Amino acid sequence: MPDLSRPQPSAEAPRNDADVVNALRGAVMRLSRRLKHQRVDESLSPTEMSVLGTLAQCGSATPGELARKEHVQPPSMTRIVALLEAKGLVKLEPHQEDRRQKVVSQTERAEAMLEESRRKRNAWLAELVGELTEDERDALRAAAPVLEKLAHL
Repeated sequence: MPDLSRPQPSAEAPRNDADVVNALRGAVMRLSRRLKHQRVDESLSPTEMSVLGTLAQCGSATPGELARKEHVQPPSMTRIVALLEAKGLVKLEPHQEDRRQKVVSQTERAEAMLEESRRKRNAWLAELVGELTEDERDALRAAAPVLEKLAHL
């Protein structure tokens, strides 16, 4: 009996680029939503987690730089940074060259939380990948670099 709690993939392969784009969009969105539920700290919003991830990947940044990277307005980023600071996940320090600005960096607590979150999400995803056939895992290995490239274009 099929597991009705999980949407079943279409047995039919996409026929053209428009079909591929449509299938890819839907699959990426569903997988992203499911991954977002694999959080360690439920008190953080997805946006707050994204900001912490950006700091982990790119290093310290001003609130303005973070706003541009996260595609939010600067006043929104100021509020997000204040919430993260109140939770002990980021610290603000004076900018080296422009004392009017602050530089945001993550704390050790944030690093530990992000590492635990990655571990949990990786374990969840590895369990799903374990349900694939060897041919499907080979296709996923081949697709991973292409998906990574798309994510950075």
